[in-house]
Amino acid sequence: MKHNPADPNWVDRDRFILSAGHGSMLIYSLLHLFGYGLSVDDLMNFRQWDSKTPGHPEYGHTAGVEVTTGPLGQGISNAVGMAMAERHLAAKFNKPGHEIVDHYTYALCGDGCMMEGISSEAASLAGSLKLGKLILLYDSNSITIEGSTDLAFTENVGKRFEAYNWQVLKVEDGNDIDAIEAALAEAKKETGKPTLIEIITEIGYGSPAKQGKASAHGEPLGADNLLAAKEFLKYNTDEDFHVPQEVREHMKGLMEEGKQAQEKWDTLWQSYKKEYPELAAEWEEWNNPELQVDLLNEESYWQFEGATATRSSSGDVLNRLTKYLPNLIGGSADLAPSNKTEMKGKGSFSADDYSGSNLHFGVREHAMAAIGNGMSVHGGLRPYVATFFVFSDYMKGAMRLSALMKQPVLYVLTHDSIGVGEDGPTHQPIEHLAALRSIPNFTVIRPADSRETAAAYLSALTRTDSPTALVLTRQNLPLLDGAGPNALKGAYILSDSEKETPDMILMATGSEVQLIVEAKKQLKEQGIDARVVSMPSWEIFEEQSDEYKENVLPKTVRARLAVEALTSFGWHKYVGLDGEVISRDDFGASAPADILFKEFGFTVENVVEKALKVLGK
Repeated sequence: MKHNPADPNWVDRDRFILSAGHGSMLIYSLLHLFGYGLSVDDLMNFRQWDSKTPGHPEYGHTAGVEVTTGPLGQGISNAVGMAMAERHLAAKFNKPGHEIVDHYTYALCGDGCMMEGISSEAASLAGSLKLGKLILLYDSNSITIEGSTDLAFTENVGKRFEAYNWQVLKVEDGNDIDAIEAALAEAKKETGKPTLIEIITEIGYGSPAKQGKASAHGEPLGADNLLAAKEFLKYNTDEDFHVPQEVREHMKGLMEEGKQAQEKWDTLWQSYKKEYPELAAEWEEWNNPELQVDLLNEESYWQFEGATATRSSSGDVLNRLTKYLPNLIGGSADLAPSNKTEMKGKGSFSADDYSGSNLHFGVREHAMAAIGNGMSVHGGLRPYVATFFVFSDYMKGAMRLSALMKQPVLYVLTHDSIGVGEDGPTHQPIEHLAALRSIPNFTVIRPADSRETAAAYLSALTRTDSPTALVLTRQNLPLLDGAGPNALKGAYILSDSEKETPDMILMATGSEVQLIVEAKKQLKEQGIDARVVSMPSWEIFEEQSDEYKENVLPKTVRARLAVEALTSFGWHKYVGLDGEVISRDDFGASAPADILFKEFGFTVENVVEKALKVLGK
């Protein structure tokens, strides 16, 4: 591999992903030997409190770990995203004699990764895209926790990958280092396909009591078995942790090679800056995670007309952003026309043209999200992924890892409620908003109109350490007076009472905000002066000062009503013991959206009725 331990973040390093993350001590041992800052004490504190060697590799926690792995199959999909990022950046920036983007992506996986459906999704797409600089090493030992893989996994993996349009190589003996090296060299010769190298190994090799047994998967060897393994491997030492001096000398030589590789690239980069100064400036801009434009004060960014579905507003904003953010890249799981996520004039990323910025994931939601994570951790790009909100179920594992790794992946989730209409309960999200809100370090924004949608994008693009989900409507929503940049606070007073202390507070998100705006008017006719609060993002609101939160939702006003066409779960934090929630705590139905909203009580009349009930009238 091409890497420099002295600079783990060198942009043109090869990437290595341990998709089989339960083998984490393998990568920790190598990081120690290669001088990435892990000490012998760190190795001895494996899986202990506050150690640099957690049970699975964690991005941002241990230098040299490229991505958080552990949930099987995620790493393979992350690797596909990294390989896609490499190809896109190369297509944009490379010039003859100045290939400043030229690195490989390697992933190591096991039988468990191969069984997970996400791996099939990602591998199928990688083959279609002909990602020739992606190399997957498959540790094929025919053992899982429950025993032999024959219990549930008898397929020919090599044939499957050949069908995916991968080059497939096989090494019969996992201890034959020369054969593995030859296979890697062969893999690099194939530029038109990704390569799978199946390597036949025996679990627990070298331990007479554990070799070939499922118990070798997760159980410690124990002192006696460890001693027997050392004797078998002719590694005779009384020390528990020992590295022979000749090994350390050998590693120093490899580390020097890595340093020289980066020095060679640095020289190339200096030449590139002189030959292509405009591209070099763009490169530095693309690799700066901070937003480079003041959209808050860009008047045209906030201009919209008429009633519009927020999915359509999202499409407008996305295309406006292409002028300011040329490294935006993303797409949908075969739903771009419905999600409104196509960037006009930006081309499609394909095997024939890696310069395109519109990604076509096919119907592969889970892999799509994990690929987005891979592109994000690779660097240089701002990825977004899109599908119907209800299908966030399929992406949850990867979305959680976005949050865990603090990656600013943007999730565009449309068709956000029973407003989906005739497609029925299978396509109408109910509990999904609560599910995403429950993920730590994950920001959820459900805007009420076009200007709140613009605010949602601005919020997402200024967050460099957390993902954001935009939850958007299918149906048209009117422009609301007072909506716009205030949404950047997460919740704000859209329409206030005339009294210093309102009689009650009406709260809502998304399409239901218009209902409480109209309900306020009708309540006013009955002598009730209500405050209207739009709450597009609970997470952002909770980040505000206590003073601001008290100003918007004063504790003295206990008469509160929240309206949201999804589950009520979580709303009681804001409505309190005396408040009420108009919600949908059962599944939806198949009917036109306007009928569903009426039948399920999402009407101005019902809001007024419930408000009067809260007030005891």
